[in-house]
Amino acid sequence: MTAIPANQDSLLPRGFGSLSRTVPASLPDTLFVLGANGGMRVAPDANSRLLFGRNEPEVHVCVSPTDALVSRRQGLIVRESAHWVLHNTGRLPILFPGPRLVLGGDQAHLPTGYTPLFVVSSRHQHLLEVRVTAPGQPPGPRDGPERYEEETRETRADIRQLSPEERLVLVCLAQHCLRHGPHPQPLAWAQVGDELSRLRPAERWSPKRAAHIVANVRRRRSGENGVPGLLEDEVPQPVGTRSTTTSSPTC
Repeated sequence: MTAIPANQDSLLPRGFGSLSRTVPASLPDTLFVLGANGGMRVAPDANSRLLFGRNEPEVHVCVSPTDALVSRRQGLIVRESAHWVLHNTGRLPILFPGPRLVLGGDQAHLPTGYTPLFVVSSRHQHLLEVRVTAPGQPPGPRDGPERYEEETRETRADIRQLSPEERLVLVCLAQHCLRHGPHPQPLAWAQVGDELSRLRPAERWSPKRAAHIVANVRRRRSGENGVPGLLEDEVPQPVGTRSTTTSSPTC
């Protein structure tokens, strides 16, 4: 079994975008892995192993280069008996959607489709995005670095402008949805206020402040961009979780 050749056809550049929405046309069972500083694409017949971990020079995909609790080589993904299999070779557990923990020394098959994995540190949960392409996704005529850059530009052009504060609140509110867990729901406003207070103890956070920020985003996007379904009177009740101030959106 050989290491993956570092050529331009197999690299996903930094800033590529999320694998949950950006997927170049590829052969069925092609593996895509995306970390903090870019990622890799591996063909199903490559007879290769993909290493991921903290120490970027020693791995193909870097996961959290600044968190010393993440192992230098946290894990590897190999092709075994027509399946992609993740092996946790590091100290920290790896969280699958579900949730399911793969402990050090254990392994797990990767399903077809998009799978967000999290290396669980006492400091943070570090995201490693994985996608295995399904049958019916044949290779396209443009499938290289230029294709990635074009798709990244298209993805970026569709991103709505948010302030850092708005982005923080929305990510906190929708964290279960972003992790693609089963039957995800947004947090209740009281939970959002508590989490933001822990993340930013020097700031004064409350459920009302978080709800007010989200309500402003919804009104702005509904008015400026004409996005439907953002205002409460446009969505049939019940709408997600409830609080004494207003309701939070569904995922």
